[in-house]
Amino acid sequence: MPALPRRRFVLARRCVLALSVLAALCMATPQARAADAGFTRFVESVWPDAQKAGVTRATFEAQTRGLEPDYKLPDLLLPGRPATGAPSQAEFVQVPADYVKESTIARLAGEGRKLMQQHRATLAAIEKRFGVPGSVILAIWGRETDYGRYRLPYDALRVVATQAYVGRRKEQFREEFILALKLLNDGVVARKDFRSSWAGATGLTQFLPSELYKHGVDFDGDGRVNIWTSIPDALASAAQQLVNKGWQHGVRWAYEVRAPRNADCTQGTPEVTRPIGEWLRLGFVPVRGEKLSAAEQAQPASLLQPEGSYGPAFLTTKNYFVIKEYNFSDLYVLFVGHLSDRMVNGLPFATKWSASTQLRSRDVEAMQRHLTKLGLYRDKIDGKAGMLTRAALGAFQKSAGIKVDCWPSEAVLRAMTTR
Repeated sequence: MPALPRRRFVLARRCVLALSVLAALCMATPQARAADAGFTRFVESVWPDAQKAGVTRATFEAQTRGLEPDYKLPDLLLPGRPATGAPSQAEFVQVPADYVKESTIARLAGEGRKLMQQHRATLAAIEKRFGVPGSVILAIWGRETDYGRYRLPYDALRVVATQAYVGRRKEQFREEFILALKLLNDGVVARKDFRSSWAGATGLTQFLPSELYKHGVDFDGDGRVNIWTSIPDALASAAQQLVNKGWQHGVRWAYEVRAPRNADCTQGTPEVTRPIGEWLRLGFVPVRGEKLSAAEQAQPASLLQPEGSYGPAFLTTKNYFVIKEYNFSDLYVLFVGHLSDRMVNGLPFATKWSASTQLRSRDVEAMQRHLTKLGLYRDKIDGKAGMLTRAALGAFQKSAGIKVDCWPSEAVLRAMTTR
């Protein structure tokens, strides 16, 4: 008989839970109900263009039935709420020493060397066809998904639908939403395997749906482009994307150099290019006594100083900016390029990173607004201290008569706000 009270207790508890859920649904704010109804209307508004793209009505209904927005994603513009920025992208909030972490690079380089042997025939065939070294595409794979070990956390269709509805780049993601539906319609990927980052990139080498349709390669010859489980397809597709964005065969991504004491860090922009030989004549010296050929010295290059006047300096070639088209972050390119080099030569950076700290995004935004008012900065207000922001910051330091180091610091921010 003791079991009877226990059973009644469980039943009562279930009833309480059910009533709680029902009450929560009934108490949902009108704004929340309206937002979800608006999302439903938005999804249905996509149907005509999805149909034009080749998506059947059966697929559209099956894949969008019960689809809900994910308002916890970064980079959203939600009515009545503060904008959700994208601070989760480490390349925009960490200092270089944290992002290009030595222990991580060393581990990935060691694993990459093993993978170079394991996939030697595939990588050789990819390099022969596309002209992209195997170490470069392995480095992209390593950075994007830890050689496939990292499980992408989001439902890709939900991500691109949400970003298309309330994201900062609605038009771009509306197209991604349609093409995501097309991928499912064409049987390219099953919904359960269609996982992505918060920004909608999917597969071992992280492609948006539009990129997959532009650059995807069936390298294993099974009649299907499969970047989720086929390593040959994923690596060849990454190589094809680089080639389509302008990759130059036989050109390195960058050269680490020691900058002269009088180096002008405001010259570190993509627009300022010189033949590498000219940079050398200005006092930039390749590290470890490396000698560059006449062909290498003839290559145009830009100056990159990720920590301003502190830390390592690089002369970046055309291929640097091609990798940057894969992921628009200097630190991302630095990670991929350096990891690629480490697989081949095993050498760390010759110059150590300084122990600098990075300002919060909102403080960098304040700097960018101030620099814009002064006419020194003409790019996006995004809180990211990239090449153009650092160069503009150096120009301000020159005009203010303070130390020129092209690095955002609290001291420089105070100098700006008190003038």
